[in-house]
Amino acid sequence: MVELRRELDDPLIRNGYALIANSAMTGVLGLAFWLLTARFYPAAVVGTASAAYAAMNVIAGVTALNFNGALTRFIPLAGQQTRLLVTRAYGVSAVASVALAILFLLTIGWWGQSYAELGRPVAGLVFTGCVAVWAIFTLQDSVLIGLRGAFWVFAENSVFGFVKLVLLVLLVSAFPHHAGLYVSWMLPVILAVPLVNILIFGNLVPRHIAATQGSRLPSNRQIGRFLAGDYSGAMFALTSLGLVPVVVAARTNAASTAYFYVAWLIVGMVDMIGINMGMSLTVEGAFEPGTLAVNCRKALRRTASMLTPCAVLLALFAPWWLGLFGPAYAAHGARVLELLAVATLPRAVTEVYLGALRAQNRTSLVALIQAARAVLLLALTVTLTGAIGTVGAGVAVLTSQAAIALAVSFGLWRVLAGSRKAKRPAGEGVSEQ
Repeated sequence: MVELRRELDDPLIRNGYALIANSAMTGVLGLAFWLLTARFYPAAVVGTASAAYAAMNVIAGVTALNFNGALTRFIPLAGQQTRLLVTRAYGVSAVASVALAILFLLTIGWWGQSYAELGRPVAGLVFTGCVAVWAIFTLQDSVLIGLRGAFWVFAENSVFGFVKLVLLVLLVSAFPHHAGLYVSWMLPVILAVPLVNILIFGNLVPRHIAATQGSRLPSNRQIGRFLAGDYSGAMFALTSLGLVPVVVAARTNAASTAYFYVAWLIVGMVDMIGINMGMSLTVEGAFEPGTLAVNCRKALRRTASMLTPCAVLLALFAPWWLGLFGPAYAAHGARVLELLAVATLPRAVTEVYLGALRAQNRTSLVALIQAARAVLLLALTVTLTGAIGTVGAGVAVLTSQAAIALAVSFGLWRVLAGSRKAKRPAGEGVSEQ
């Protein structure tokens, strides 16, 4: 107990654990949501719904990811300008997401049968509004993390997942066809956005301003340089994380999409361990640049100790996990789940390294690494899914993640050894290498 209390006194570990707990809780609730969905609806309906959610995540992510990295990196330095930084991020992201959603709907015929339902005017209008709200819902998590309020990310998403689950059960027979599925997903989001931002602007931002008196944001030009590099990397990361199910949906039928998407969701919960530790490392690197090497070693140890047993259990018992959704899911998705589970290990190595690079403001290298990963992953997914179906997508993910982890291993070793320092303190500006 004393050791745990000592660990939780460390902001890196405290926020990292809160984010990992958030991923675990929301992942379990999310899986329960799709488990019930698989029981209530046929596989073709599950595939259509999962394809729509994948598209919404990609479109909202394209705009939200423009600011996610910047918010976690610069909120610690924003001081009196924190409110302005957050509101600008919200406004630009919402407008851009609507524009991109409209472009997607205008080309809906290109995306395969899983997206045909969105071609109807009412469905398209609702989808566009959902994308805008989802973009802000995504950004507010980064705001909370930048304010060292990762516990609130856990609380918010846990409540969201629970309410979504309850609504699914209540609305399954109240709405025609499968409309209750969509209402149960988006209604909690629409309610959460104003409530969470009351907390942010009414409590956390004033407290943060009081605690960071004298801090000043870097110039707009310096932030712009960071955004240019980080957004490029984030776009490629979104390709790695978001486009794989979209490609599967476009190149297979709705039932195959459902089998793959459930395996993807299960692994996504475990994948977030490395991603969350990387995010926490970035925030603490902004607050305390001199501790980056020590914090990076701690982040990697904690990630390995939690992720390795989870990946092993997923791979060994893949048929059992998927069997909870029905025998067809186990029959068609077990091999995919095994491949994706193993892929979480090399991906975590890369994510911790990327967190360290963002703390050093080396966003050009972040973009390069994520570009290489995304190009390799997408090329392999398109090729192998067409050749051997959903198993090909699993092979593509494992191969690309392992190759990139191997490529960054020397750079990560240099960070762990403390042989490379940021060029200047975080508050003095943004450097690029």
